[in-house]
Amino acid sequence: MTTAATTTGSPADGALAVAAIVLSLLVAVWALVAALRHRPPDRMQLIGLAVLELLLLGLVLVTAVALAGGERPGEPGSFFGYLVTLVCLPPLAAVLARMEPTRWGSAIVCAVCLVTPVVVVRLQQTWQVLGG
Repeated sequence: MTTAATTTGSPADGALAVAAIVLSLLVAVWALVAALRHRPPDRMQLIGLAVLELLLLGLVLVTAVALAGGERPGEPGSFFGYLVTLVCLPPLAAVLARMEPTRWGSAIVCAVCLVTPVVVVRLQQTWQVLGG
């Protein structure tokens, strides 16, 4: 019997990853529009970052379950580095955006939300099911 991780290659593949990527890009567009309009980060950007963080924590949980089930990443150092970075990005963006209540705060949110999908994809790429 094959599991979803075996067929897709990574426990970080699937609906949670897609939802995190889509939400991140939507928040990036929202923040870009705000920055272009010379607006500071608004409540919707911060709520978007909070929901994004919840989705990313879900990815961590799925990964932890896969690890507990005996699966291992092909590149452990890179994988765990990307995982820690991924979970730290939204809170960091929120803190920096609150510290910079100008259009540049919105630009920070935009930049972090554009980096997040790249890190999700790299997280997926560094996982290879060994012995699966």
